[in-house]
Amino acid sequence: MRTTTAIPTEIKAASKREQRDARIDTVEREQAGAVLKVLMNHIYELDKGVRRMVLFTCNKKYSELAVQRLESQGIPYLLQPAGQQNLNVYFGRRECLEAIRLIVTRPLNQLTPEEDFILGAMLGYDICVQCERYCKRKDSASREQSQACLGFAEAQPVLAGLGKGQCEEKCQGMCDECNRN
Repeated sequence: MRTTTAIPTEIKAASKREQRDARIDTVEREQAGAVLKVLMNHIYELDKGVRRMVLFTCNKKYSELAVQRLESQGIPYLLQPAGQQNLNVYFGRRECLEAIRLIVTRPLNQLTPEEDFILGAMLGYDICVQCERYCKRKDSASREQSQACLGFAEAQPVLAGLGKGQCEEKCQGMCDECNRN
């Protein structure tokens, strides 16, 4: 006796969850494509000599794609976490990366004005803009240090009678007020 298997004649519509998952997969592929496009442009500029070093920041979920691409092209790189979800990928000339390894030892927002200036110059940013940025950051840091020094003197009963710039041993001469004497 022969058994027959019924062939479904209607196509079952995808569930709402399957539709949502398909949309998410499409969006993820598009985002990954956009990230790779930016990375490939940086690699192109590196290959053409426009840049000697690149800082590429991406979501950690794309880091494997970035690393695979860099390794497949024999490009040296360094990785540095940038917050909870992002990753800084430095790549380019080996001597530049060695300097970065020594300079960038903490999150970028915690770099000194000097370290920030050096990093920007190494990345090929406009040097005049870097100079302006350095001066603003240096001025801001000096004002903060001066305020901390004066605030410390006001908060300490022993130092309360001292004038500006006379707290040298407490601020170790780091504030503008102490440096003016």
